[in-house]
Amino acid sequence: MTINVMFVCLGNICRSPTAHGIFQHKVEQAGLADQIYIESSGTGGWHVGKAPDPRTLSAASRRGYDFSALRAQQVTEQDFQRFDYILAMDEVNLEDLRRMAPADFSGHLGLFLNFGNRRDYREVPDPYYGGGDGFNLVLDLVESAAEGLLDHLQQDFARPPLR
Repeated sequence: MTINVMFVCLGNICRSPTAHGIFQHKVEQAGLADQIYIESSGTGGWHVGKAPDPRTLSAASRRGYDFSALRAQQVTEQDFQRFDYILAMDEVNLEDLRRMAPADFSGHLGLFLNFGNRRDYREVPDPYYGGGDGFNLVLDLVESAAEGLLDHLQQDFARPPLR
């Protein structure tokens, strides 16, 4: 069984690649890379094909993460067939995804931070127009939610199949 997870923000150069990279790191550490497939995308297409924002890469690097191989892409209609979990960084992106989702989408569509243990934030704030502290906050929030998501998915693996 493979679980497919997609993280989504607006441009796919700050928040969702951070979630993608950190979650990928945690999945690999847990030895589950062959059971959990991860991607990230943006609801907008302005940055398609570009690497994450240099400030994202720098903040991540200071914590030992390397997201430099990631490239921005835009959410497609087919993603709703491919992914079991589509996790938005904020309410605006979640609403955009809800509008895009076909009526027969049976996966989990929700806010990523719902898997975290931080109750002071419901959304991952967009650091794009702010200072360096915003990128560190994104890392803090994403690390917490990534742990919670991994715990949640590991419980899914422990459950017997529905069929």
